[in-house]
Amino acid sequence: MKRICLLLSIAVSLETIAPVRAEDWPEFRGPTGQGHVKGSSLPATWDSKRNVVWKQDIPGRGWSSPIICEGKVYLTTAVPIAESQSNDQALETLCLDSASGKILWQKEVFRQDGATAPGIHSKNSHASPTPLIAGKRLYVHFGHQGTACLDLAGNILWQNRSLTYAPVHGNGGSPILVGDALIFHCDGGDKAFVVALDADSGQLRWKTDRSVESDRRFSFSTPLLITVNGRKQVISSASGAVYAYDPQTGQEIWQVRYDGYSVIPRPVFGHGLVFVCTGYTSPSLLAIRPDGHGDVTETHVAWSTNRSAPHAPSPLLVGAELYMVSDNGVASCLDAKTGHVHWQQSLRGSYSASPVEADGKIYFLSEQGTAVVLKAGRRFEKLATNALQESALASFAAADKALFIRTAKHLYRIQER
Repeated sequence: MKRICLLLSIAVSLETIAPVRAEDWPEFRGPTGQGHVKGSSLPATWDSKRNVVWKQDIPGRGWSSPIICEGKVYLTTAVPIAESQSNDQALETLCLDSASGKILWQKEVFRQDGATAPGIHSKNSHASPTPLIAGKRLYVHFGHQGTACLDLAGNILWQNRSLTYAPVHGNGGSPILVGDALIFHCDGGDKAFVVALDADSGQLRWKTDRSVESDRRFSFSTPLLITVNGRKQVISSASGAVYAYDPQTGQEIWQVRYDGYSVIPRPVFGHGLVFVCTGYTSPSLLAIRPDGHGDVTETHVAWSTNRSAPHAPSPLLVGAELYMVSDNGVASCLDAKTGHVHWQQSLRGSYSASPVEADGKIYFLSEQGTAVVLKAGRRFEKLATNALQESALASFAAADKALFIRTAKHLYRIQER
């Protein structure tokens, strides 16, 4: 009987954390967390009508990026409570049919008290972290407002609102799943730390305070899981430093210090280097060898640049080239191993969303809702400029030969027709 119970427990656990299809988009920046679209040929041209399969009104306001799994689209939003006198918000999760755009269910996860909720940045929302899906579970995160796990029918399995800190400008960074641990940042104005929650129960696994002091502790980055010499590391960008943590224990492995705060971009990894951005006020991009221990600021930075580095959009690594776009629209292509600049060109507009790559094409999305498509390579070659004429701060999602773009009021499915 004990053996049968053990086998059943293992089977349930495997179902819960089973990997999604390779063609799905299960978290912020996709299946690798680094903006690569696999097994899909995406359209290069569209506008508000052409190559639009559907356009769906999204209630409320939110800048979480959509995720896609097995024909369903999931995102979060904050909907004002009509009868509230203090601007209370329903923090909600939505599920849409990816073929039609129809909203299948809409679930309030938390209620935000408008009378006590801290203010947010004008470009932020009360629902900015991107959800995450694994197996039969959907994880949603609202920063300081709480974290929850739902089943795929919208039923709440657990909630955790125990992690308190003073946010600055609102919430931002998204969670990642490492085995059965849900890991995310809590970088507030009063204290800054990283946590892991048990993915099955929502209980705290570990909590690690940031070891580098910063005058402005608040940041909004999403961690990235990498493997170095057979050991897993969670790369975690924050104010004042980037860290590598052991995902099982939260123990710090190494750190690289820098001057910067309000760090937003998610790191990327390749060629034995971790590429991180340092945030405000003078952003830089660092290429770091992740095989050190302790403070490796003076020994493990392979190269760096402060030339048109982004505050908000994450970089993108494609082959031997590293692409990035600054917040004011200057796109760059660099040699990932040396930092040599192959080209730098203005795309026009302002940028917050992180770019993606598909089938040798690089997609950038401006805050004005204009997507610029470039051919990947060491020579600048623009393929298309596509305008939706709606504001857009969320990043792309992609699945089943389609791009999903969230604007201020709508969600679009863009596909060759």
